[in-house]
Amino acid sequence: MEKLKAHNPYAMMGDYDRAYSSFSFKDVEKNFDWSKTGKVNIAHEAVDRHVDTIGNHIALRYLNDEREEQYTFKDISILSNRFANLLKELDVVRGDRIFIFMPRSPELYIAFIGMLKVGAIPVPVFEAFMKDGLLDRMGDCDPVAVVTSDIVKSRIPKEEVKSLKHVIVTGQTSGNEISFNDIKGKSPDFEPAWLGLDDPLLIHYTSGSTGKPKGVLHAQRAMIGHYQTGKWILNFKEDDVHWCTADPGWVTGTSYGIFSPWLNGVGIVIRGGRFSPKLWYQTIEKLKVTVWYSAPTAFRLLMGAGDDLSKNFDLQSLRMIVSVGEPLNSEVIQWSLKAFNQPIHDSWWMTECGMMVISNYPTMPILPGSMGKPFPGVEATVIDDNGTILDPGKVGNLALKKGWPSMMKEIWKNEEKFRKYFKFDPWFISGDSAYIDEEGYFHFIGRVDDVINTSGERVGPFEVESRLIEHPAVIEAGVIGKPDPLRGEIIKAFVMLKDGANEGANLKRELMDFVKKGLAAHASPREIEFVKILPKTRSGKILRRVLKARELGLEVGDTSGMGDN
Repeated sequence: MEKLKAHNPYAMMGDYDRAYSSFSFKDVEKNFDWSKTGKVNIAHEAVDRHVDTIGNHIALRYLNDEREEQYTFKDISILSNRFANLLKELDVVRGDRIFIFMPRSPELYIAFIGMLKVGAIPVPVFEAFMKDGLLDRMGDCDPVAVVTSDIVKSRIPKEEVKSLKHVIVTGQTSGNEISFNDIKGKSPDFEPAWLGLDDPLLIHYTSGSTGKPKGVLHAQRAMIGHYQTGKWILNFKEDDVHWCTADPGWVTGTSYGIFSPWLNGVGIVIRGGRFSPKLWYQTIEKLKVTVWYSAPTAFRLLMGAGDDLSKNFDLQSLRMIVSVGEPLNSEVIQWSLKAFNQPIHDSWWMTECGMMVISNYPTMPILPGSMGKPFPGVEATVIDDNGTILDPGKVGNLALKKGWPSMMKEIWKNEEKFRKYFKFDPWFISGDSAYIDEEGYFHFIGRVDDVINTSGERVGPFEVESRLIEHPAVIEAGVIGKPDPLRGEIIKAFVMLKDGANEGANLKRELMDFVKKGLAAHASPREIEFVKILPKTRSGKILRRVLKARELGLEVGDTSGMGDN
């Protein structure tokens, strides 16, 4: 695939190779107040320290079908102080876990910052979880309180979670519940709990795609990575309007929906309600979004809505588009060049990483379909199953040398699981397979347990999915290996078609030939099933394990992190 020229060679990073060879995360520390005072609290760095300089700058713009509001950094500071004082009156102390379970709203973000000021550990979870999914997570880390809304509060397993003392509700309350509106009577002043860089920041539970969900605990020092990746990947400038479409229940929604922009003094956009191509374009046009961070699934759906729709909106405010959550198909990048007159920059990281660690940069040529290159200060490689570093072109385990600032601190109450990530210490083993090309670009193959071995050939499902999506009749595809007595595994594809496409044997044969001609004969699916929807996590990743379990008639396992599938 031919590389695209650098999107903005004059962006803040400058030359990538020079930055990578000379950069140290230690140099970033001077940008934080704690480097001078020794007093650490991410809420102070993200919000309070801006009050005296850009306090009247819009920090949060919120809109849905019923509400449209905006809050300055000073507003967020005062309101989060009031919430912190409410928590203090409830005897919430440093280290206590507090769940956040509610739809996106200004109250969520105010409560989140208030918790951090007390020194409590927020545990944000997505609003679509049902009771069993919540119980798995709450039962694991014993929260003392939950902040929720009257829309979803009935799902909270209050009786089963013995540690739970307080339920704080936005909207109508009942019984012993506490109204979020009680913050109106609290003091607007609050002295944050001062912490150390290695003290806890928050817990994110993974979506449970490989068994029970696990609590990934991050430390305060993660802010160093949040800040600098915002500068060099998202290319933040102070007057930017940033829209990260991820929910705070997932790590992208906190690291890049809250921390990274606010640490850089950049205002964020929160759009309530369901996905709608028209409403998303309206949001960009109305609020003049400049930096947009979203998922390949969303971009593919926008692409599927057609170019005619996007032409109805003024999207010229956009100057930086970044993708995360699953590999970005090269076709989507080509579409973006037509629709937005600029590419989408793919990025790779995971909950355990806490920050973008491999990415495409505005100052570096994009190789469509690749993950990009490691962030300066991060050492990445590919190793075999014995821990030996592999040569370029060889597929193996994607690994990172531990020590980047946003690396997880621990897996909550599971030291054994944490140690497994570092079985080849000092390398963190991601669980993804990849290879590095001769120019240093990383290429995603799949989850280690997703790679298909058919007739002795290893085939990455993403490669097949990408090829299928290039067909004009296809909008999305999920690919699995299906056991076969002759070949070990055959490739089976689950395909979502665009409206008007004619299902049938002819199209199946056409798609098989399309993959064969575009990739190789051994990569062509031997079975294709047309489906109306694919199972995904809320961050947009196709859950191939669910597809495989359904195909083989096995137990699906934990599905509480899935979308509406």
